[in-house]
Amino acid sequence: MATSNFNRREFLKISAAFTGGLVVNLPLGKDAIAAGSGDFVPNAFIRIDRKGLVTLVMPQVEMGQGIYTAQAMLLAEELEVALEDVKLEAAPLNEALYAHPMLRRQMTGGSTSIRAFWKPLRIAGATARIMLIEAAAKQWGVDPKTCRAEDGFVFNETNSKKLAYGELVDAAATLTPPAPEGITLKSPEKFRLLGTPAKRLDTPGKVNGSLKYGIDAAPAGVKIAAIAVSPVLGGKPRSVDEKAVLAVKGVHKIILTDSAVAVVADHTGAAKKGLEAAAIVWDNGENASVSSADIITHLDEQSRQPGAVARSEGDVDKGLAGASQRLEAVYQLPFLAHSTMEPMNCTVHVRKDGCELWVGTQNLSAAKVGVVTATGLPPEKVVINNHIVGGGFGRRLEVDGIIHAVKVAMQVDGPVKVIWSREEDIQHGYYRPYYYDRMSAGLDADGNPIAWTHRVAGSSIYARIAPAAMANGVDPDGVEGAVHPPYKFPAMHVEFKQVEPQGVLTSWWRGVGPTHNIFMVESFIDELAAAAKADPVAYRKRLLTENPRALKVLEVAAEKADWGKPVGPRQGRGVAVQFAFGSYFAMIADVTVGTDGAVRVTRIVGAVDCGLTVNPNTIAAQIEGGAIYGLTAALYGAITFKDGRVEQSNFDNYQALRIEEAPHVETHIIPSAEPPGGIGEVSTSAVFPAVTNAIFAATGYRVRTLPVNARDLQKV
Repeated sequence: MATSNFNRREFLKISAAFTGGLVVNLPLGKDAIAAGSGDFVPNAFIRIDRKGLVTLVMPQVEMGQGIYTAQAMLLAEELEVALEDVKLEAAPLNEALYAHPMLRRQMTGGSTSIRAFWKPLRIAGATARIMLIEAAAKQWGVDPKTCRAEDGFVFNETNSKKLAYGELVDAAATLTPPAPEGITLKSPEKFRLLGTPAKRLDTPGKVNGSLKYGIDAAPAGVKIAAIAVSPVLGGKPRSVDEKAVLAVKGVHKIILTDSAVAVVADHTGAAKKGLEAAAIVWDNGENASVSSADIITHLDEQSRQPGAVARSEGDVDKGLAGASQRLEAVYQLPFLAHSTMEPMNCTVHVRKDGCELWVGTQNLSAAKVGVVTATGLPPEKVVINNHIVGGGFGRRLEVDGIIHAVKVAMQVDGPVKVIWSREEDIQHGYYRPYYYDRMSAGLDADGNPIAWTHRVAGSSIYARIAPAAMANGVDPDGVEGAVHPPYKFPAMHVEFKQVEPQGVLTSWWRGVGPTHNIFMVESFIDELAAAAKADPVAYRKRLLTENPRALKVLEVAAEKADWGKPVGPRQGRGVAVQFAFGSYFAMIADVTVGTDGAVRVTRIVGAVDCGLTVNPNTIAAQIEGGAIYGLTAALYGAITFKDGRVEQSNFDNYQALRIEEAPHVETHIIPSAEPPGGIGEVSTSAVFPAVTNAIFAATGYRVRTLPVNARDLQKV
């Protein structure tokens, strides 16, 4: 049995619901999670009305990851209600109530939604259940121990009576909340819902169209705006052909801001035609000569210089000097755009006395600050209606699109919906940083690593977003997956070298730091195995004897993927193992490399230990989706610059994996009693090295720079 450790003052405040029901208002304090929450005390709300309807005000944003269903399962399990009886509401803008206890902001990201709310939501459900039972017991004049809750009813074991939750909420609302020692959470063997393949609660609304995304917002009188942002970062509009714009039927206005031009019209077609007619002349500013070649050259130069020490154990210099074999490699990963299905959009109504927004964002906290800064309004005058998100991937952690929309709306009477084109989206992103990493290792006579060094060189997102999180010059995200690999080395040295590219904005991309570090680490481990003339799986097993959870996922993945069985010519299997986001994961990819250099990934097998399972359907879906998203980047993804401009513009030259290219993806979940880990980004990180290691097995060619270059593979 798991008992909470909350003290009474921090624990619960019970009050009457707006409709005369029971509200459980749960402060998610420092004891709500194991670590990382600090002193920030947010809240989650559960409402039960007189009809027995349970409403969960969702503290996290649904963006396809299945969190609406998973978090509702946490509540329903302890509350003893059917999952389909839980109604969901997106949390309003209120940091005091809904800030994420690990991230300390009202935001969603980092595969933390279950890790952060696993315990608090269960405690909230259990607390409400206890109080409902007590209310029924008082009405019957019996001992609460003779009562139980099930399927939204309280049953009396003695007289076989039952009362529905809706009949008890008024009485329950008058009770004193239980002391912490009176709240006992279910042990896993008693779970009825958690761990089962529940159907997603948001699917019907997506199918019938009742579920509204930000782009669906339609306040009365809304106009549509098309926008063009300066193609060079820091540039500004110099001139436009206003007469030609206003000649387009349906156009109302052309607006110039400090860095963009927008055309406001009755509908999207008119807005786009008006923008095309604007003939914008740009002042490109100081970044007009930025090129990818210059950025890479700068990274190469800087990566040769020492960085901030993230981890240093043992005598690396001695190990390298005495090694039987010494290996060195440079690995590179490009800038990447997010390319979400729902294009960037925001609907805004600015009035003299306030500002209201309709948007789908991962970061309500930053959105609020940005709107307040742009409008000069007091925070209490800003209302943000957050919506379900049609793909976030980290792009909607940034609020530049919101600020652009607000600046446009400040010059429009009534609400205006600003929608980015796909070209604007791809060419004006906050990109996954370009990384340029240097690796070295020394092997003993048996091929075992005795020294390991890794210097990460690239942009620091934390230095911009949260500089206080930088410890002695180390970006914790920049070294995640590198500073604590699953393997143990006798001597190990990891550095972070911050290198900011000119004229490029960088931010988190699905998988954040591990998307690059897992590629570097697992690729180089594969190089060590090849140098030791060892099987890649067997070699990793040698290095994982002190890490049983990592070893287990590797063993299961290898067994399920038929590792060791023969493959055909120019076919290969590649493996990757990682610990990231609180979960252990192993992936094995089967690839075929054509004589034209084309790479076809035919099968992906993943084994995951993510602790206690909430919904295996969600886990499988996330492994599949993350693998496809990462595979797209591995084979095709790269944002490049010329003359300060992004060269890619749409899916014709920033290619996405096509349906016929998608491999079969298998997911095997390792039963575990450990606390839940994250799942939304694990396969995105692993697929890079799993595929490139398979390419090496098929061709003998080592891919050290992504995306995969077919021309290189034609030569082997």
